[in-house]
Amino acid sequence: MKKIQLKYILSFGIIAILLACSTKKDNFVNRKWHSVNTEYNVLYNGDLALQKGIADVKATYSDNFWEVLPLERMQITEEEQKPGDTKNANFERAETKATKAIQKHSMNIGGYEKNNQIDESYLMLGKSRYYEHRYLPAMEAFNYILYKYPTSNNVYQAQVWREKVNLKLENEQLAIKNLNRTLKGQTKIKSQDLADINAVLAQAYVTTNKLDSAIAAVKISKKETKLKEEKARYTFILGQLYEKLNYKDSAFVAYQEVIDMKRKSPRSYTIYSHLKQSTQFDFETGDSVAFHKKLDKLLENIENKSFRDVIHHQRAVYYDKKGNDKLAISNYNKSLKNMSTDRYLAASNYRNISNVYYREKDFRSSKKYLDSTLIHLSEKNSEFKPLKKKLEILIDVVKYQDIITQADSVIVVSKMSPSNKIKYYQEYIDKLKISDSIAAKKLAESASGSNQNPKAEMMPIGKSDENMLLPPGAGGLSPIDGKSAMIEPAFEKKPSADFPINTGGLQNSFYFYNPATVAQGKINFKKKWGDRKLSDNWKIVSASNQNQIDPNNPDEVVEEENPDKNEEIGLEPKYTTTFYIDQLPKDEKVLDSLNIEANHARFQLGSIFKEKLKENKLAITSFEDVLENKPESKLVLPTYYNLYQLYGSENGGQAATYKQKILSEYPESRYASAFNNTAINADITADSEFNVLYTKIEKGLFREANLEVDALVKKYDGDELNAKFDVLKAKISARLLGLSAYKTALQKIVKNYPKGEETKKIESILTSDIPALEALEFGATPKTFNLVFVTNYPNETSHKNLIEKLNKYAKESGDVKIKVSNDIYSVEKNMIVLHGIINKMTAESVANYLKEHKDFKLKDAPIIISNEDYKVVQVKKNLEEYLAKIK
Repeated sequence: MKKIQLKYILSFGIIAILLACSTKKDNFVNRKWHSVNTEYNVLYNGDLALQKGIADVKATYSDNFWEVLPLERMQITEEEQKPGDTKNANFERAETKATKAIQKHSMNIGGYEKNNQIDESYLMLGKSRYYEHRYLPAMEAFNYILYKYPTSNNVYQAQVWREKVNLKLENEQLAIKNLNRTLKGQTKIKSQDLADINAVLAQAYVTTNKLDSAIAAVKISKKETKLKEEKARYTFILGQLYEKLNYKDSAFVAYQEVIDMKRKSPRSYTIYSHLKQSTQFDFETGDSVAFHKKLDKLLENIENKSFRDVIHHQRAVYYDKKGNDKLAISNYNKSLKNMSTDRYLAASNYRNISNVYYREKDFRSSKKYLDSTLIHLSEKNSEFKPLKKKLEILIDVVKYQDIITQADSVIVVSKMSPSNKIKYYQEYIDKLKISDSIAAKKLAESASGSNQNPKAEMMPIGKSDENMLLPPGAGGLSPIDGKSAMIEPAFEKKPSADFPINTGGLQNSFYFYNPATVAQGKINFKKKWGDRKLSDNWKIVSASNQNQIDPNNPDEVVEEENPDKNEEIGLEPKYTTTFYIDQLPKDEKVLDSLNIEANHARFQLGSIFKEKLKENKLAITSFEDVLENKPESKLVLPTYYNLYQLYGSENGGQAATYKQKILSEYPESRYASAFNNTAINADITADSEFNVLYTKIEKGLFREANLEVDALVKKYDGDELNAKFDVLKAKISARLLGLSAYKTALQKIVKNYPKGEETKKIESILTSDIPALEALEFGATPKTFNLVFVTNYPNETSHKNLIEKLNKYAKESGDVKIKVSNDIYSVEKNMIVLHGIINKMTAESVANYLKEHKDFKLKDAPIIISNEDYKVVQVKKNLEEYLAKIK
């Protein structure tokens, strides 16, 4: 009996479930079945995935506290993804669940939705698409709720998310209009909905730079939100907006409010609030003791461990403002050592260190740190382009300083007496030995330390000592006032090649099993005994061999008389003075070329300091150094004028001196004319005249340009644009005089401007393009033929009849390839050319036709030449060679 009852009960239950599964029947069972199934099954799992995805975004997103924080944190786009990054799969799962809920449980009967959870499904669908940056599909989902479910309790949330999409689509004005319309006349909006609406409205106002309106909206959001994290974020944003409007007191109060929230606020907001308050500290009259106590207290708090970079940065800024460069750099480096994910903070540290070194005129170090700044700084940041431009300038400064340093070092040492050279290099060698010994000792200590500390394998081994030296006379010397030189530490420290870099992990304590200690032993042995061969009684044998003198060999007698050289036998080359002395140039021409190169670098350095960096004192020093070091004549006049301009604002007496030098030594120059106000137009500059000449060449007016270029080259001799005038002259030579003249002109530019901007391009032309043009020869397979009429220039009037008849023939031929041109050949000759004849036989027929036909009757005899050979004639200007070849 019980089995029969159970059977009926199960059957009835199955039938009831089957009836309830229908989405077409509007009854209580069906509605409840689909509503409960949607809420507690599909949407529940979808919401878990969505919340997990949002939590992941918040955990991985890095806020930029140096700008006004955005409304919300979003996952990065596909374009921003780094190699190895993957999209957040939780949002895709949430979208799948929302779609399933709509497809399986929607009860649209008679145009009305009977399942009260479907609007929740559409809201989840829109959110998941929004977080995946699929904004238009997300907009469709939110609009569906607004149009289909106007009485839903999710209407305001749908409106909020729709306007978020509008912000992402850069429709800020539309978002502001829609949200203000929603707020107008509405009195029954829930607190959290009101907070969200005003938060989106505030973001729209911030984007459109209406900060006062944004502040009002943020205040409402901050007041109405029930979420602690949002309250802290909105309060911090409020402080940022006040700060942007320069309401410092209000900003300070807002940041203090975040700090007072203590654990109710995420730690990042609290720390950056402290930082923002510190930026308002009066470094001149403020309480420094209280300032440092506050920072010390923050550093001691273990909860702030991940924010120590921010705290050290603020202390570094304090010392930077106070002018204590040493402590500023020390704290900037501490900030970098504790660097977190804040890339802008890292960039700020590097930038500020660069600025410190720049103030100290250490341009090499400034360049190095500025380079690191750009690595950490986003290209979209407004600081990127100005800093990149400054880096390019510093690269040139360091380049020219290196040229000067190296050339001057070689010149100074080369002019020393032999004994002074030996003494000088011996002092360097003594320091080098100490440096190498310290490096080897540190290597041995680091290797032995790895025995007790397995983690030592993770640390760099074999790192050079910071005091490693550059060899003098090879760029490591920096002459001071042209009298003495000092050794500078190497800029880039590299592991010494004398020692193994990888010790193979943990080292055995036995001496000969430890490569580091073996290397140290070899160095000590060579220092004491020199380079000895392995043999019995090596001490006695080596000593006796060194003392044996062959009377028939005078060289050995000389060696005996020079005990210093005897002492160098068997030593490593770098520990001998001859190794360095032999590398010094002995030819005066080489030394003169080094001086010319150094003077060019000094002039360029002075120009950079004067025009680009506005460092007038350094510019004066550079230009005066040019005059003190036997400059080429072309540098003297522009150097005088630059010094006249620089002293004009600082020292009127010195300015007058250089003005008088220009008037007396260069009375015909444009600078003298400017002083005398004679025959000079103030609007005419090197740039303007260069542009006029360049325009003429672009238009093909080579002869007109040729008449002017020599005078302009002479006029602007020594000017920064002089090299560019020479380049234009080379182009003119190529067109009027041919390949040989062009090559000579380019070689002259390379010789006269070895470090000029154009030189690299010209060297490339000389090594690749010129050889290819020189390889052109007559006899290449012809494609078309030309009729060439050689005439004197000008020929527009004298040969007008010829040009008109050729144009008439070209038009009547009906062949679009037949064309007429009046080409330049040389300064005195032009070529009137009929192009595009299919072959030589046809060309001969055309020539005969033009001679015999009554409509033409040409008296001039043309040269029949293939188009390929015509190109060779124009490039090499060797028409006579071609004519001799075809006879």
